[in-house]
Amino acid sequence: MIDFVRPRMLNEEDDGSPAKCRERRRRRIEMRRLAALSAAGSSPQPGHGSGDGRVEGPRASGAKRIRASDGSCIPSSSSTSSGDDAEAPVAAPQQQPDVVAAATSVEWYGVMSVSGRSREMEDAISVRTGLCRPELSRRRPVHFFAVFDGHGGHHVSRLCREKMHVFLEEELTRPREQRPADEDDAWREVMRASFRRMDEATMNTCACGSVGSQCGCHPMEVAIGGSTAVAAVLTPDRIVVANCGDSRAVLCRGGKAIPLSRDHKPDRPDELARIEAAGGRVIHVNGARVEGILAMSRAIGDKYLKPVVTSEPEIIYTARQAEDDCLILASDGLWDVLSSELACEVAFECLRGEGSPPAMDLNSGAGAEDNVNGALFPSRSVLAAALLTRLALGRKSWDNISVIVVDLKKS
Repeated sequence: MIDFVRPRMLNEEDDGSPAKCRERRRRRIEMRRLAALSAAGSSPQPGHGSGDGRVEGPRASGAKRIRASDGSCIPSSSSTSSGDDAEAPVAAPQQQPDVVAAATSVEWYGVMSVSGRSREMEDAISVRTGLCRPELSRRRPVHFFAVFDGHGGHHVSRLCREKMHVFLEEELTRPREQRPADEDDAWREVMRASFRRMDEATMNTCACGSVGSQCGCHPMEVAIGGSTAVAAVLTPDRIVVANCGDSRAVLCRGGKAIPLSRDHKPDRPDELARIEAAGGRVIHVNGARVEGILAMSRAIGDKYLKPVVTSEPEIIYTARQAEDDCLILASDGLWDVLSSELACEVAFECLRGEGSPPAMDLNSGAGAEDNVNGALFPSRSVLAAALLTRLALGRKSWDNISVIVVDLKKS
């Protein structure tokens, strides 16, 4: 059953009353505080993920999962901080669902993650710069970036954020004799093994965080959740992208968009054939869905849809070139309303500018004051991520929006 609720637009309550002016001013101050903390080093250190921004707002009608009428989907809990990921939740008034975001960066990458018009925050981001120096990369540093877009609750995406890089590091540091001799095959095996181990971990982890069946929760608490995953591994000479689901990675090379992943949609011809060969069906209910439930054909988790929904990632290997400009990873909250070409054009224009990035107020509406006092972003990578997020919101994206922009000229 789907609840059709008409959301309020960002500027519907944007009047000139003193109360609204004070509220807009408060949000601008909060955005400047987050940006200042990031610039001063108080935000998560390089290699740590960004936080969640939470906004209570109407639920989108185009949900990724058809929700049962008895409300059996797992509810989202409030954001909390952890050792792996410093989260910065910002409470917003329920009557005014505007943009509340957490931004992190170092000079060469920027992150922006917002709940947008969605009632729950189910996205998660993981960034680990200098993850390790394995023999596979000739003892040179390996950087890890990933976006996870959860469904049926946030527990699987957050578990991926906490564990995926751990599995990847363990696979990268295995003895050489345990990997294929060919370097490309070795990278692919590392990524497949990491995704496989991550999927196995979600099969045994409840939404409450307990491992196994010791917590006493209903078995469906373990079975119902899932998440997409798009992960990029950067070395000085290559980019390896593994994708499972409909999040996406795009390389901007010489100002042109080069896709590094393909969305796993149930009606994609090869995915449809795979689903039917596994004994499943694609039913069109508010779009093509596996068994009329899930709007993607591959995901981590979703135990009750195995083996029709698989966690096997598609892996694309790309040699880095001098004309590479940036790498964009984002959840479908961005790609549902922006093409890869437009996203690359926006990021390219942001990154090639000179000097400090300009001020910008993410909370300003059509009638808001000038943005001279808007949020100051510490790097052009964060500015690019913020502009892409703002553009998706302006185009009425219904979903959570999470964006990573990596400046390949500086990485």
